[in-house]
Amino acid sequence: MKIVVIGGTGLIGSKLVAKLTEHGHEAVPASPNSGVNTLTGEGVAEVLAGADVVVDVSNSPSFEEKAVLDFFTTSTMNLVAAARAAGVKHYVALSVVGTDRLSESAYFRAKIAQEKLITESGLPYSIVHATQFFEFVKSIADAATVDGVVHLSHALIQPIAGEDVAAEVGRVAVGEPVEGIHEVAGPEVFGLDDLIRTGLALRGDTREVVADPDARYFGALLGERTLLPGDDAARSEQKYADWFPLNTPPV
Repeated sequence: MKIVVIGGTGLIGSKLVAKLTEHGHEAVPASPNSGVNTLTGEGVAEVLAGADVVVDVSNSPSFEEKAVLDFFTTSTMNLVAAARAAGVKHYVALSVVGTDRLSESAYFRAKIAQEKLITESGLPYSIVHATQFFEFVKSIADAATVDGVVHLSHALIQPIAGEDVAAEVGRVAVGEPVEGIHEVAGPEVFGLDDLIRTGLALRGDTREVVADPDARYFGALLGERTLLPGDDAARSEQKYADWFPLNTPPV
């Protein structure tokens, strides 16, 4: 199959392109660097010509409220129109477990808007909801640091390696459209503060991590199970402590 990967040079996209190519598919990475800009529409129709599947794993470069909403709505409208014109048989998008429970956050309101455009597009579709990636543990800590102390909710989270997300998105992309949401998560449940505390300790980072029930996650307050998937979610096998030494450069 010809599968166009929007955001195909990013963290998930590059891994997805490699996995699809290994399995004999024509995986085409599409990004502004390759002349495909979903925000302006430049190159979108051309890259989708003859495509069987389009997979959108792109992300907004800004999380500011207006910018992130504009990115996800404009990009998705451009992609949907081009996919419909090209006769694409399967539209796949990567989103986040708990999105529908995080509408207090401007970022997640934008993701909700993106998903609504896809579900109402009339195209055969699958939306993959993944939990937080192992790769973002440090950036979460950095964003939550105030005066050298990391403030995070103790809400439960079931993180996953980016490589495993890419593998699951690939499986969904080459299968029949789900016409709904497919969840994927890692094998272990942590408190969010415990996950970040573990990640910083493995790095030799001595910042204190405190459980703060008022701490926000991308602007939203969290309930205990807000970030957890349902019981029927696909689950990867790679644990954080096993992944870390193979994927994190020395400090």
